[in-house]
Amino acid sequence: MAEVNISEARKAYGALNILQGVDIEIRDGEFVVLVGPSGCGKSTLLRMVAGLESITGGTISIGGTIVNNLPPKDRDIAMVFQSYALYPHKTVAENMVFALRLQKQPADVIKQRLQAAAETLDLVPYLDRYPRQLSGGQRQRVAMGRAIVRSPQVFLFDEPLSNLDAKLRVQMRKEIKELHQRLRTTTIYVTHDQVEAMTMADKIVVMQGGRIEQTGTPLELYDRPSNTFVATFIGSPSMNLMNGRYRADGAVFVTETGDEIALGFTPEASDGQAVKLGVRPEHLSLAPSGLRTTVNVTEPTGHETMVFLRYGSGELVAVLSERHDFEPGQVVTIAARPGKLHLFDAETGKTLRPD
Repeated sequence: MAEVNISEARKAYGALNILQGVDIEIRDGEFVVLVGPSGCGKSTLLRMVAGLESITGGTISIGGTIVNNLPPKDRDIAMVFQSYALYPHKTVAENMVFALRLQKQPADVIKQRLQAAAETLDLVPYLDRYPRQLSGGQRQRVAMGRAIVRSPQVFLFDEPLSNLDAKLRVQMRKEIKELHQRLRTTTIYVTHDQVEAMTMADKIVVMQGGRIEQTGTPLELYDRPSNTFVATFIGSPSMNLMNGRYRADGAVFVTETGDEIALGFTPEASDGQAVKLGVRPEHLSLAPSGLRTTVNVTEPTGHETMVFLRYGSGELVAVLSERHDFEPGQVVTIAARPGKLHLFDAETGKTLRPD
């Protein structure tokens, strides 16, 4: 295992800048998730760590060694791809030990590592089967087993669950997390799915446009987003944002329709400044006084009710813990839970709430 340090990493194709000076420190044994929308540069960065993409500027080091010019085979990493990348004409066992045979490892070492990985991933009954005879989840386990047998310093995962159905994704998320808890191998995991990021990561790196927007633990990003992009990207459903102005007298947010909401904190804002108020859907509840809204759509999920509400010129989403049978067009009054509000600058999107 090893730490991974990425310093001022840049990637450009001619005049097109894909990564614009990325800095990430990954501790030994840490599980770090790179998350962001398509085209943000996260997969490019992962491939640069793997040596599959050249680096335009900056440095990447693994275990204290700068690897900018090292070929992939000399970086002591193992990568799991979205497409599994299994050899269809080889059995599960042959796929898993192929890299070890190329390294000319002793037969007893190969057998021992294969058996250990197969037992870890519950693949022992399938070692003589071919990939075409396996389910999607089993194929992904084989791809993971191929990485495990190499005992690398770093695991790299490139959206490994995107081809699986929803139920299997949940199962594989748990299995990958359990695997990391057992092996404690430094892991870099790329996904566009913020639920995967929240449930799996020790640390999340949120990216957009080739830059890092914020880095922190899942709950740090959820509770203290540094800007509106992180606030709306992390969390499902997304954080509600309302346009309005800040009134310093009483530390109040004034909505576009003139309603007033006490913030409960003094933001780093000036009187009359254009701002956005942020509140997560689960922090809204029915109340005798507050914002008068109109029901658009109600989505019951069994243990809670998701309600889409019209307010002013926009829409709010509330996740209510009780079951409700609202009618479209019904007027309901909602209020935010005290201490759960966020305030952002309307122009820059940066948080105005002090730490």
